Amino acid sequence: MPLAILSRSFKSSLRVRVFLLTVVMFAAIGACAYLAFNSMVDRTIIKLGTLFAEKQVLYDRYRGLETLFREASLAETLARAPAIHDWALDEDDAEKRARGIAELEHYRAAFRDGSYFFVIHESGNYYFNNQANEFAGNQLRYRLSPDNPRDGWYYKTIEESRGCQLNVDHDDNIRVTKVWVNCKVVEDDRVLGIIGTGIDLSDFIREVVNIPQVGVDSMFIDHSGAIQAHRDPRMIDFHSLTKDLKAKKTIFALLDRKQDGEALARMMEEVSRGGKSVASRFVTINGKRYLAGIGYLEQLGWYNVSLMDVDRIIERELFMPIAALLGAVLVLAAALVTLLFKRSVLDRLSGLEAALHQVEAGDYKPAADERGGDEISRLSRALTDMARAVGDNTHLLEALVKERTARLEKLANHDTLTELYNRRGFLEAVERERNRAARSSETPGLLLIDLDDLKTVNDSHGHKAGDMVLIEVGRRLSRVARNYDVCGRWGGDEFVLLAADCDRKTLRIVADKILAAITGKPVSIGDGTAIPVAVSIGACLTGPERPLDHFIPNADTALYEAKKDGRGRAVIFEELIPPAG
Repeated sequence: MPLAILSRSFKSSLRVRVFLLTVVMFAAIGACAYLAFNSMVDRTIIKLGTLFAEKQVLYDRYRGLETLFREASLAETLARAPAIHDWALDEDDAEKRARGIAELEHYRAAFRDGSYFFVIHESGNYYFNNQANEFAGNQLRYRLSPDNPRDGWYYKTIEESRGCQLNVDHDDNIRVTKVWVNCKVVEDDRVLGIIGTGIDLSDFIREVVNIPQVGVDSMFIDHSGAIQAHRDPRMIDFHSLTKDLKAKKTIFALLDRKQDGEALARMMEEVSRGGKSVASRFVTINGKRYLAGIGYLEQLGWYNVSLMDVDRIIERELFMPIAALLGAVLVLAAALVTLLFKRSVLDRLSGLEAALHQVEAGDYKPAADERGGDEISRLSRALTDMARAVGDNTHLLEALVKERTARLEKLANHDTLTELYNRRGFLEAVERERNRAARSSETPGLLLIDLDDLKTVNDSHGHKAGDMVLIEVGRRLSRVARNYDVCGRWGGDEFVLLAADCDRKTLRIVADKILAAITGKPVSIGDGTAIPVAVSIGACLTGPERPLDHFIPNADTALYEAKKDGRGRAVIFEELIPPAG
């Protein structure tokens, strides 16, 4: 009896041991399978997240470029203006000063913020005017000094090799906080000063970095990692140019691990060298893992950084039922689990990975779009939906870039042939001038100048000769125009000029000067050929009480009379009106 009990006990123990061994074996197989599966899921999530990060960084890049690149381009153009160079080289010359101020005021209307600043290196004088034209006639605000720590931004900028730099700063003298665009004015390797504009920091944050996106946090940093733009103003590092590196608020200070900071620095170096347009990797911030994507805005000297919470963008819970399914299948049989796992999971995940490679190659319609109802099928559809969304975002980004480019081109206000204002640019400039004239109680005059017989020139000498005549007429008209006069090409062979502060007598003098300037000398078109030029002018006085459209018919009427009476003459509309009584 004891032997039988012992035998049964042994057999029961052996069964338990086999069961336990089987469980351990299944658990080991399950653990290996789980690790392999989890690795594939992680790779899939990382690749999808990385692809999303790259598209996000490119999207942020173009969104930032529209706002900043236009201002930087305008500031660079202003820094090359001859009037600015002449003034900086001879600041005390009244005429050069007037031309320089006029050039600054001209660009002030083009800058988004409606403001400019100019520091002349020789004297350290700081000139400034704002959108409200608050400092008209008194643009000299103060003088910079190397001994004043608040002026350190200037002396730091002129030491840099870049022509233009961005700096988020609060100017204590003029009491404004802006994203400043600082461009060096250089002639023959000699620094003449710093010129530029600014964008209100609140507007910049609202339009560029404070766009709500689930799981995405965007920022802009400089070469030292100092945060220049962030949706939280407390994160921004002000006075970056003059701060010691240890005192700056940098992106590196946000990272939990030193190796993440070193890797981020390598990524910054890689994208700035042009090795990649976008680089990305995982970093840890406050104990949480984020996918960091970084790109370089070469024209601005900034990096755009997007921190993405991949768990919020791609829900990892989607994969948990698959792990549970694997555990249940492993309990049934190791062989069946292996086969089923391979056929039902691994092979299909390989298909997902292949589909992901298609997406990486630019094909946003992967073939892994399964129609089943299980978890992998839902994952496949999620991949397809995400790929489609990435493709849609890519196309949307391209469409936005084209749209914004078209809009910028549309906003071009100058005639490409004569470099004068085109009709739109003229009307916008006229509105500004008429507003100024209304404040000064001035009466501008409107002159329509029509080239006589331009068709004959085109027919006899070719359209190229006609274009040369139009260009030269535009130059002569520009030379006659005074400081506040606005001239442009009205269309075809017609030019237009708004003469500031006129009465009938002054208007006649201006019209006669234009006639003399344009018709006084033939236009040379090469090969010794010179073409005489004749114009007819119709002019009238305007007033602030009515829009410009009201006065154009008057100038047209006067122009018609000028042409009817033999051309080559100027007629003032008011002279056609018989005196009362």
